[in-house]
Amino acid sequence: MTEAHTNGGWPTPEGSPAPGLHSAAPIPAPIPGAPATAPAPVAHDAPSAALRETLGAVRAEVGKAVVGQDAAVTGLVIALLCRGHVLLEGVPGVAKTLLVRTLSAALDLDTKRVQFTPDLMPGDITGSLVYDARTAEFSFREGPVFTNLLLADEINRTPPKTQASLLEAMEERQVSVDGLARPLPDPFMVIATQNPVEYEGTYPLPEAQLDRFLLKLNLPLPERAHEVEVLARHAAGFDPRDLRAAGVRPVAGAGALAQARAEVARVQVAPEVLGYVVDLCRATRQSPSLSLGVSPRGATALLATSRAWAWMSGRPYVTPDDVKALAHPTLRHRVQLRAEAELEGVTTESVLDTVLASVPVPR
Repeated sequence: MTEAHTNGGWPTPEGSPAPGLHSAAPIPAPIPGAPATAPAPVAHDAPSAALRETLGAVRAEVGKAVVGQDAAVTGLVIALLCRGHVLLEGVPGVAKTLLVRTLSAALDLDTKRVQFTPDLMPGDITGSLVYDARTAEFSFREGPVFTNLLLADEINRTPPKTQASLLEAMEERQVSVDGLARPLPDPFMVIATQNPVEYEGTYPLPEAQLDRFLLKLNLPLPERAHEVEVLARHAAGFDPRDLRAAGVRPVAGAGALAQARAEVARVQVAPEVLGYVVDLCRATRQSPSLSLGVSPRGATALLATSRAWAWMSGRPYVTPDDVKALAHPTLRHRVQLRAEAELEGVTTESVLDTVLASVPVPR
């Protein structure tokens, strides 16, 4: 796997720069033509600048092994802050595996990778009971799901039975074997990848399982300048299998994530913004181009990611701009196009753009 760079997968309002995780990140500029949004009427403590700077240093560490990828790193950090899971879609060779490995090293988290294949069994992921001849008893052998970051590589290449084995882990953060629930480590996040080409022999994820992913990030091919930098690094001796030699070191950990989650939970949301989130999701259910709109779970996901985005921007309250910035990655995999709309060239991205343009922004 070679490293790559992409600016895609994390849309920003009207193409404005994405606010970073660093403490000096400015508040995102309002969307041109959109009504100004007033802060929440109740004063609250601003997010910790030191904590945001600590998590912001993750970008610099990832950059030592992966060229760019700031947008993807931001999305993964937001998912960790929201205790959610991520679906990555990109062609082979855009550093999906390297990105996850480097992120886990920068956050000092354990990571495991499972290559999903047609013959993979549920027990190969969750673990199974193994008979011990010495004690004449069965003991539980943990599967790779017992980790902090689980990379489910090409999840759509395994049958639905094996795909479904992840549902309990993703939703309940536990694995039940022989009637006993075994909790998973905290933090725990599934990062599943899909290949947007070569659909022959694949098993598309059902809508119910897609809805379990907090975000879907699209990773296109890198720009020419970044691809040249990738080759220059390899020519200079870079080894993607040796992150320590690349200088990647832990700059944050589970403790910092827990503190950040506590601060995100205190980010305030005005009733008008809550109504805006609901109106956006309800508008997708009424779109003539969609056969399936966003579920209530999708609305709660959009609320959660918007709060994390506001925290990362240094504000203790959510604005409609935060909601707009997170709408695409949070909702794109929760809607389904009608067959006739697909034939006409309509995409989920264009439908979401139409919904965002049609729903009134609270003043």
